[in-house]
Amino acid sequence: MPLLLSLIFESPPRVRLVGGAHRCEGRVEVERQGQWGTVCDDGWDLKDVAVVCRELGCGEAKKTPSGGIYGPPAEKDQSVLIQGVECTGMEDTLAQCAQDQDVFDCAHEEDAGALCENPESNVSPVPERIRLADGPGRCEGRVEVLSRGQWSTMCKTGWGLRAAKVVCRQLGCGRALLTHRQCNEAAQGQGPIWMNQVLCSGQEANLQSCPFKPWENNCTHDEDVWVKCEGAFELRLVGGDSLCSGRLEVRHRGVWGSVCDDGWGEKEDQVVCKQLGCGESLQPASRARKSYGPGTGLIWLDDVACSGKEQSLEQCRHRLWGYHNCDHKEDVGVICSEFDLK
Repeated sequence: MPLLLSLIFESPPRVRLVGGAHRCEGRVEVERQGQWGTVCDDGWDLKDVAVVCRELGCGEAKKTPSGGIYGPPAEKDQSVLIQGVECTGMEDTLAQCAQDQDVFDCAHEEDAGALCENPESNVSPVPERIRLADGPGRCEGRVEVLSRGQWSTMCKTGWGLRAAKVVCRQLGCGRALLTHRQCNEAAQGQGPIWMNQVLCSGQEANLQSCPFKPWENNCTHDEDVWVKCEGAFELRLVGGDSLCSGRLEVRHRGVWGSVCDDGWGEKEDQVVCKQLGCGESLQPASRARKSYGPGTGLIWLDDVACSGKEQSLEQCRHRLWGYHNCDHKEDVGVICSEFDLK
């Protein structure tokens, strides 16, 4: 039985929480002599978490999660600095708790974690962006949201086809065909699990408008949500020097066709570049059209009118699919700023 010591440092070690959805959640790490290391979870309980929360100014202790669920994981050469922590729960800092600095049988799989109340969030933050990751195309994959600069996965609790419909609509990917838990371990996400109990009606314009409970879950990454959309409305630029320049084509009912330039301008260019993740528009549509020449086959869209705020060209006004008074000499071409997406 290791001897528990009340450690005294020349200056108390700093404490931080790493990999969580906010600064008050994550893997517990302490600093010693300029090096950050982890804490073994032997004996780790809510009293210990309460001290960490108090030291960080993070309010009430909520849970004692495993530090291993937070990514990126600790480096193999990172030290486990303390083991067998025993706090009364009344200490001001973790350094004041009884603990053993002679770590002898603890690996990073046993790293301690902490979840505290986040006093900086009086209201629930909403996701800034959404994507389907690690699928065969942009319209199928693991649902991830970007919030405060960090991509996070979605828990399947409360998730259903109505929420999947909102995601597919928001991404301009047509109807939702399937939503399920992706059991393939290679397709599981990493890092924080952001959303839980998402309750969409199916009529919302975006996932941000659905009620949800952020970060309040007991999920693991084998419960990440996977969505497959019809992919009915996809864009591509063909004939250019990169995926971000070329003649504009859209896919409808599985068939690629071009877009007529009647009424087309800078706002429409910007929506296309945004939807493709290609930055800003660089060149007026009239000059771009001449650069890439006419297409062949169907002309799907005409009289497209965007405000510039749309996330997808599908959200812009246009004639019914396939109705136009154009020929291929009027095909739209687009040049965006970010050329290399490989």
